Amino acid sequence: MTSKLDQINLRILAALQADSSRSQRDLADEVGLSQNAYWRRLKALEASGAIAGYGARVSQEAAGVPMTVFVMVRTRRHSAEWLRRFRTQVESIPEVVAFYRISGDFDYMLKIAARDMSNYDKVYQTIINKTELETVTSYFSMEAIIDGRPFPVQR
Repeated sequence: MTSKLDQINLRILAALQADSSRSQRDLADEVGLSQNAYWRRLKALEASGAIAGYGARVSQEAAGVPMTVFVMVRTRRHSAEWLRRFRTQVESIPEVVAFYRISGDFDYMLKIAARDMSNYDKVYQTIINKTELETVTSYFSMEAIIDGRPFPVQR
C-alpha cells in the first residue's frame, strides 16, 4: 500500500491525523489541491484501506475509565481453535481497548481501561475463568506520557 502513496497522499494522511474535523476546503488548501481533487484522493485512500476510519479521541477520565492496565498473557496452547476462542472472549470485554499477539516472554498483550480496581478485577476474572492460560501478569499505568500519538507518515 505504501508504494502507491505519493507525497500528496502522505500530506493528506498527516493533515487528517492532525485534525480530521477540519473542513475539506481547509484540508485541500493545506495539501495544495482543489476540493474536487482532494475529495477524489480521500475516497481512494479510504477505499485502499490507508484510512482505517474516523473518530474523536475521548479522554479516559471523561469516559469514566481512568485506570489503564496492561495485561500480559502467556499460554501453552497455540492452536487456531484456542486462539479463536480466546479472541472471541477478549473481544467481548468492552474494557479491552487494545489486544495484540506479541513475541518475547509473553504471547498476548491487552490494554484495559477500567473504572477502578474492582472493575479491573471483574475483567481479570473474566479473562482467567474462560480460557486456559499459563501466566497472566498485570501492569498498572501510573501516568500516560505519550498516548495516541499520530503515526509517523513517511515522506
